[in-house]
Amino acid sequence: RDKMCSMVKKWQTMIEAHVDVKTTDGYLLRLFCVGFTKKRNNQIRKTSYAQHQQVRQIRKKMMEIMTREVQTNDLKEVVNKLIPDSIGKDIEKACQSIYPLHDVYVRKVKMLKKPKFELGKLMELHGEGGG
Repeated sequence: RDKMCSMVKKWQTMIEAHVDVKTTDGYLLRLFCVGFTKKRNNQIRKTSYAQHQQVRQIRKKMMEIMTREVQTNDLKEVVNKLIPDSIGKDIEKACQSIYPLHDVYVRKVKMLKKPKFELGKLMELHGEGGG
């Protein structure tokens, strides 16, 4: 929460998006993403506000990337992607053409549904550690 509060500043646009995605192993996750506009290199103006249309385009791109990254992986791979925040970096790169962004993060992940586990599958997963 402290990190989040320190990033929110005046004279820039805050863009948020959320999306519900199912992983390959059946978990339903809701990802929340946040990003901020930044000044262009040659900009003199104090404010760097994105127009509403640009905000909508960026939000659409955020949703696309988050959906693509999570749908094709299982929960373990998703967690491995979230730790170095590679999803945020991808979004930053993809949206550069619309409006330059910085501080793009997946700020929260909620687990909405867990798959029902069969006992055999559960023993498979935890079998290696116990043996």
